[in-house]
Amino acid sequence: MMRSKDETNFKEACKNNSDHYCVSVVPIFNHLDKPQMDEIMQSVHAVTFKRGEIIYRAGDKAEWLYITHIGKIKIYRLSDEGKEQLVRILNPGDFTGELAIFKDTVHEAYAEAMSLAKVCMISRTAMQNLLLKYPSISLKILEEFANRLEQSEMQTTRFATKSVDTRLGLFLVENMDERNQQVVLPMNYKDLASYLGTTPETISRVLKELERKGYIKKKSQKRIDILDADALLLM
Repeated sequence: MMRSKDETNFKEACKNNSDHYCVSVVPIFNHLDKPQMDEIMQSVHAVTFKRGEIIYRAGDKAEWLYITHIGKIKIYRLSDEGKEQLVRILNPGDFTGELAIFKDTVHEAYAEAMSLAKVCMISRTAMQNLLLKYPSISLKILEEFANRLEQSEMQTTRFATKSVDTRLGLFLVENMDERNQQVVLPMNYKDLASYLGTTPETISRVLKELERKGYIKKKSQKRIDILDADALLLM
């Protein structure tokens, strides 16, 4: 039976990365010594999710810290009309559910696997015990809170003051690999539109216009060469 691309990539990633990898690359743990990370691994439950599978829903009791080991996870909210608003994308080493560590609460967003994904889960009780034993983890979590708050405020300001063209231009520059002046979009047009507060049709139209102006060159649906980053920043 033919394997899907997701399955092939997943098996290759599993071959290259042990479960210990999900602890060693996450920012709140990677400053610890190896014996300490080995201890944390004793509390980890590794779970595999299929593409499109919901990891948690808004309203679910928050009881776990979720660390992306392999694949991608999207965090999103739903409006009263059922419209999806993308909050962020989790890549390997990124985590979610950290509020559960500090208070008895429920999730306010949804987490969904964007591909076949492996997630390392640590229970609230285990995390609280680790915080008491290794207080430096708390400081790393607070640092992550600060980064997310800054990103959220920046995103809100852009929604209120910037045009879609400008928001997309800034997104491309911020995600550009400076070594080759290229962007590999981390999501499809639907999710990108949700993140930028527009529609997939508008994303497609603006990209064509940017290419016509000579600011970018599309190599494929997701791969884009940045030809004039300064022009994108000044839109």
